[in-house]
Amino acid sequence: MVERLFKKVKSVLLADPELLYKEERKLANQPFYFPGENGQAVLLIHGWTSVPYEVRRLGIYLNENGYTVSGPMLRGHGTVPKDLERVKWTEWLHDVTAAYDELKKNHEKVYVIGTSIGASLAVILAKNRQDVAGMVLLAMPYKIRLERTAILLAKLSSLFRKYNKKYYPPTFGVSTTITRVISYQTYPIKSALEVFELIKISRKELPKVKQPCLLMESTSDHITARKNLDIIHKKIGSKVKEKKYIPRAYHTFISDIKNEGVFEDILNFIEEN
Repeated sequence: MVERLFKKVKSVLLADPELLYKEERKLANQPFYFPGENGQAVLLIHGWTSVPYEVRRLGIYLNENGYTVSGPMLRGHGTVPKDLERVKWTEWLHDVTAAYDELKKNHEKVYVIGTSIGASLAVILAKNRQDVAGMVLLAMPYKIRLERTAILLAKLSSLFRKYNKKYYPPTFGVSTTITRVISYQTYPIKSALEVFELIKISRKELPKVKQPCLLMESTSDHITARKNLDIIHKKIGSKVKEKKYIPRAYHTFISDIKNEGVFEDILNFIEEN
């Protein structure tokens, strides 16, 4: 039994994300729920324009270590970009709150892990639900790079068109990366403005968050402003807090990470707190 479990965990850690995706393509646009055995649960929150598959491999790893894992789909995602047009950020918060409350019914401790704006949602959720056991914030934007300019340009461009196309840095913009394959490649400008509002609210809530927190961010993040991770680490109200930089990775790195110890670090943090 132990040997079989070790082999499963090892296979998840060493699996090539692109090869695994070819086998699991039909699952890309699906939420997931993996029942566990240790009485504790983890809520995984994907990022903007992405899908739960972004965090599915991490979910499998945590589940194989005993945790119940839930990966809900945020409203407007997993279909076509047009479905994001009329969605407010508060509706995404409603989605993750409902998923958290459902987990809490049958689990004494529920941890929350979010990536990008999924991490922003996790912060607000943790402020609203103080029984959240702990958090892992992956690539949370305290501020977007050149944020004021970006908001102004978004508002101006919305007068002439409804959609923008995503930009990827040449180093991390390979079309086969999971991050790119599973997400919308165009997005409604209205939805981008909702994201800016969510980021603004989440940074105001940081000092009110008291749960243990692990912060992770890529050293090559082209989305967040300078010293983003250091500022979050300083501002968050948690007494127990750790930070770790991931070398040379895209902004939302969790679906493409291979064997950099990220999954193990997340598991260790949860088990220690």
